[in-house]
Amino acid sequence: MPRVRRVRSGYGPAAGAMDRPSRLLIFARRQRRLIKPALLAILALAAGGAAVHVEHAMRSEQSFAPMRAELGRVSGLRVNEIVVLGRNMQPEASVLEALGVTRGDPLLGFSVEQARRRIDRLAFVEHATVERRLPGTVLVQLVERRPFAVWQNQGRFVLIDRGGQVVAQQGMNGKDAEAFAQLPLVVGSGAPAAAADLIDALDGQPAVRSRVVAAVRVGQRRWNLTLRSGADVLLPEGEEVPALARLALLEAHLHLLERPLVNIDLRLPDRLQLRVRLPPATDTPPGMPEAGRPPLDHAQEPGEQEPGPAPARDRAAPDSATTLRRPA
Repeated sequence: MPRVRRVRSGYGPAAGAMDRPSRLLIFARRQRRLIKPALLAILALAAGGAAVHVEHAMRSEQSFAPMRAELGRVSGLRVNEIVVLGRNMQPEASVLEALGVTRGDPLLGFSVEQARRRIDRLAFVEHATVERRLPGTVLVQLVERRPFAVWQNQGRFVLIDRGGQVVAQQGMNGKDAEAFAQLPLVVGSGAPAAAADLIDALDGQPAVRSRVVAAVRVGQRRWNLTLRSGADVLLPEGEEVPALARLALLEAHLHLLERPLVNIDLRLPDRLQLRVRLPPATDTPPGMPEAGRPPLDHAQEPGEQEPGPAPARDRAAPDSATTLRRPA
């Protein structure tokens, strides 16, 4: 039996020519530790690209609506919680209505982009973001506009912030018109700088604030409140908080704000003066303004004399003055 010679394989000098690996295989063996991380990186990039594509499709109502509805049905994910952040002035009920989602709805069953656009159209919303967060949360983040009140001066209306500065980029249409209808109205020269303290005081007396139409700055010193009934409330200078508390107490016991009055004078702490509205005289020409009731802008013009408790020009007016003194 012939003797068979075995040829050693490997890299040594005894290795045969047929046993020597190719240069590519040698390189691959040397770089073997880097191949696995590279493959993982490629797979991660592919998954990220797919996720971006799906997210882009989810934002397109036409292309993703049928798929989203099917995913919502199959996945079984439901909205368990709705979180609204950044809301201060915009009523929460209006935000939820614009969102169009309630607890128990499919988490994937609505368009995030369309919900965001609806919320962006709300009066006090500058910008909104809407997100889904697994397993069942919808997060709404608001960036609100910061108007605090509406200022009327010489027939012009503008939005102002809490510091009395005019809010930029606003007008009398669109969302600003809606904001005008919801914010308190202050009137006259010097009203913006003093509005915050008065509105805070009114917030402390909701029964009074609900009946106030406007606050008129008189002589840049004090305020008159115009009520829905047409009466004026004359507040003392620098004593708005106790005067409003006193007015709220009178309303609770006497329903004073619902009575046919021309004005309620609270400027003196020890007495209350009421001017009762009487039926107009029969010889009053039709279309004439009510006696003793100047236009809303009239009381706040610079240099205008502040009306007293019973001006001479009002003594012939169809009303009756009554003074109630606090007992000593």
